[in-house]
Amino acid sequence: MWFLFALLTAFAWGGADLFYKKGSDSNDRFSHIKIVIMVGLVMGIHATAYMLIQGINFDPTDMIRYFPVSALYILSMTIGYIGLRYIELSIASPVQNSSGAITAILLFIFFTHELNIIEILGVTIVTFGVIGIAILEKNSERESLRISSTQIDKKYQIGFIAIFFPILYSLIDGLGTFADAVYLDELKLISEDAALLAYEFTFFICAVLAFTYLKFIKKEPFNLFKERVKGYAAIFETTGQFFYVFAMSSNAIIAAPLIASYSIFSVILSRIFLKERLSKVQYAVIIVVILGIALLGIADEL
Repeated sequence: MWFLFALLTAFAWGGADLFYKKGSDSNDRFSHIKIVIMVGLVMGIHATAYMLIQGINFDPTDMIRYFPVSALYILSMTIGYIGLRYIELSIASPVQNSSGAITAILLFIFFTHELNIIEILGVTIVTFGVIGIAILEKNSERESLRISSTQIDKKYQIGFIAIFFPILYSLIDGLGTFADAVYLDELKLISEDAALLAYEFTFFICAVLAFTYLKFIKKEPFNLFKERVKGYAAIFETTGQFFYVFAMSSNAIIAAPLIASYSIFSVILSRIFLKERLSKVQYAVIIVVILGIALLGIADEL
């Protein structure tokens, strides 16, 4: 089932990327804080509902036990949200998602894993496909800007600060996913339900702190109902998180790079809903990545 959960996670987070792309505002210096608030709010609601419906007796000390993982994830996500002010998501997302390769490498180094040739081939294809789509997206954006006579949006001005945030996100998220794999798969330090609730309640607390800072310290107006696009992104983010913990608890070394391919789903959804044009080469890379995903599916059945 880990393969299905990983695919559902990738698709959900690809949907989240779509709405991050639609809702990002390079002129709003508090946009990252508003996204944190929306994501934390939705996660808090989901965690409460899931706990009550499933009849789970949640131990608050699990939040402390799982805090190293939660902290790395929340920090990386916040850095990613800040980066959206400086770089277009279609470039940032594939760079960020190289974290899956970082996680797989760390797991391979520190833990004993035997991968068959199909698994190795599938992981390699998916990883290089994600990197390839990043390069193609970057070149496409630059070409569009070169041809266009309109003023360049700040999000498209690729410089050191712009590329710094996705790279930093990738490193921290890769460490977070590695820690998650240790907790859920390698050492079984916490159950899937406990990890999910601990993370989502921790994110909710961060959202409350962020709202307090924004509203009462910075005196910045914030209307929940005017942030619908960010809210949609938060819903997809939370949906992906739900499936993510179950995927990582079963086969983390392969699930991590597979989940990182959600940038491919983001590109496909952008083509469908935002009418973004894709080149033949981009379509070819997407097909190759889908082939890699199919190989991982085949390996799961062997």
